[in-house]
Amino acid sequence: MKKLSLSGSRRTMRRHAASLGLALVMATGLSACGSDPTLYSIAPVPGVAQSGGPVVVEVRTPVVAASLDRDEIVRQDKDYKLGMAKGNAWSEAIGDMIGRVLTQDLAQRLPGTTVFAQNDAVSTKPLAFVELTVTAFNADQKGNASLVGSLSIHGDKPGIGPNLTVPVQLQAPLDNVQASTLVAGLSTLTGQLADQAAQKIRALPVLPITP
Repeated sequence: MKKLSLSGSRRTMRRHAASLGLALVMATGLSACGSDPTLYSIAPVPGVAQSGGPVVVEVRTPVVAASLDRDEIVRQDKDYKLGMAKGNAWSEAIGDMIGRVLTQDLAQRLPGTTVFAQNDAVSTKPLAFVELTVTAFNADQKGNASLVGSLSIHGDKPGIGPNLTVPVQLQAPLDNVQASTLVAGLSTLTGQLADQAAQKIRALPVLPITP
């Protein structure tokens, strides 16, 4: 049996140590890549309270463009590219989030109206609906926060009362490119959208609740 020389033994130990070191570096790198993102959510923004309109309103879950419907926050749409806010994500599905906050904003602006989001556990029958399609919810080419899409307000019975559908094109300037600044700007725009929706809800005819 051939004996392993001392120098050969040392070389073998160095190779093992190098391999172990490489494995540790790779594991550390993978751990860093897999670190949890910072989670963000837009927040309600107070507005002017308004009276009148239907007594029960349902906010349906907004339809959001596929390019925005992802966990990561889309920071900007510029030069045919979507820029992602790396390491930052929404705390919930973006459609659910916008619908939830829009509902809260509307409830504050319509104190005499019961406003609830689609799929909420509410047994009251809505007399009016708010529907929203979102095609932009990020910074635009100029770096402004941008909320673009269409808003529809209508009653619960086809042909009774107006069906108010309008384009939505809202912008707000941003001081910097931080994700928190963008989210604050988008919260402001959602509040402005609620102002528009509240005005249109008040224009609907007031109908009695039927079984």
